[in-house]
Amino acid sequence: MATYVILMNLTDHGVREIKEAPARIEMAAKALEAAGGRMLAFYTVMGAYDYVAVVEAPSEEVALAQLLALGMQGNVRTNTLRAFTRDEFAAVLKRLP
Repeated sequence: MATYVILMNLTDHGVREIKEAPARIEMAAKALEAAGGRMLAFYTVMGAYDYVAVVEAPSEEVALAQLLALGMQGNVRTNTLRAFTRDEFAAVLKRLP
């Protein structure tokens, strides 16, 4: 499965409904699991972002659908990074001329 690092910022709506955040995070994790992925880690952070999640998804299409569904709720804006493990990185390097 592909790994993604998702950087999130709360929207005004998300801040107003912050007390509901733990339930929303749990729902997002369960939705991802139902789609064949899994949430590896979730952090509330200080600085430029409010949340950081590390997730696995079985395909880019599943990842995109989950991100769009998350965005539709209106609580966060996301910036998603495809992450490569050391082994995946080494395999890519072997393809170089």
